Amino acid sequence: MKRSLFNDDHEAFRATVRAFYADHVVPEYDEWERAGAPPRHFWIAAGKLGLLGTQVPEEFGGGGQDSFLFNVVLTEESQRAGIALGGLRVHTDIAMPYFLDVANPEQQARWLPRLVTGDAVAALAMSEPVAGSDVKALTMKAVRDGDSYVVNGTKTFISNGANADLIITAVKTDPSAGRDGLSLLVIDGDSPGLSRGRKLEKLGLKAQDLSELTFEDVVVPAENLLGAEGAGFGHLTGNLAQERLSIAVNSQAAAVKALSDTVAYTKDRKAFGTTVASFQNTKFELAACATDIEAGQSLLDRALVAHEAKELTAADAAMVKLFCTELQGRVIDRCLQLHGGYGYMLEYPIAKAYADARVSRIYAGSSEVMKVIIAKSLGL
Repeated sequence: MKRSLFNDDHEAFRATVRAFYADHVVPEYDEWERAGAPPRHFWIAAGKLGLLGTQVPEEFGGGGQDSFLFNVVLTEESQRAGIALGGLRVHTDIAMPYFLDVANPEQQARWLPRLVTGDAVAALAMSEPVAGSDVKALTMKAVRDGDSYVVNGTKTFISNGANADLIITAVKTDPSAGRDGLSLLVIDGDSPGLSRGRKLEKLGLKAQDLSELTFEDVVVPAENLLGAEGAGFGHLTGNLAQERLSIAVNSQAAAVKALSDTVAYTKDRKAFGTTVASFQNTKFELAACATDIEAGQSLLDRALVAHEAKELTAADAAMVKLFCTELQGRVIDRCLQLHGGYGYMLEYPIAKAYADARVSRIYAGSSEVMKVIIAKSLGL
């Protein structure tokens, strides 16, 4: 069905992004998977092309756009190219809003130009070994000492953690105050006492680094406090809607790509003297996938319209993340089945897509957590 979300500016941006991925990412992507992260020159090249800060005000070198749809284009085109750039989404969709919406003017002048050019890569350090979706259970401490905070603790499952230059870190500044004692500090990646732990080996998303971070008496200037002390819980939950929407965009685009690849594969692959596509079962499976995808796209696009109007609620975001990530799993599983034995081989894109898809139902709140949020919105 025809989509009406994007205007001419978005489509011109799409052409630029598509060419950039084809010329600068796809040829190197296998190397990135082996290395476990994009190289620094990727960030610099993306910054020069204006891909990293479309929503950043022009005074800081950004595109000055209000629309999140430019970020949507970045994600859709990455999946279309068969590349998983979760680290890019962490930078633009997940971390950037804190610098735009919470940072004060002095902080913005200090950090935004670096984030726009790719000179600085951003990360959000929230999860801990004993606390994930339960933000109130975070334990990392930051003790005020004059004009600084002294930070101690460990974070885990941090995307971009191995290479981040600016790390938005959730800390407890008042452990006795529960969620009201949570604050956000921006910690420089080269701070003494900050150590990057082992690179975590994942089932999928091989080109996206995931790391443990350990903070031992890390001294952070008080001027790096984002927002007010004790307001961190509100800041984190306030941005979760866009984070979950970003994941839904990626999941939906991955399902679209899987269907396209599988239609082409079954038309070419032969079995029992005919193409796999000629079997009624294949036609029915692909028809079901196509219908599922259309339903997901309609829900997602409606959520994007609401987000553009600043009307997307936490329950709305939970619904779209739940549906699109579960959809991604269903569609890719059925498409892999139609590839037969070759679908299990990592040289085929569908196998990588299958491995990449699994975490979508876990990070930024599992499917079960999404159901809890939706149930609460129903008064349950």
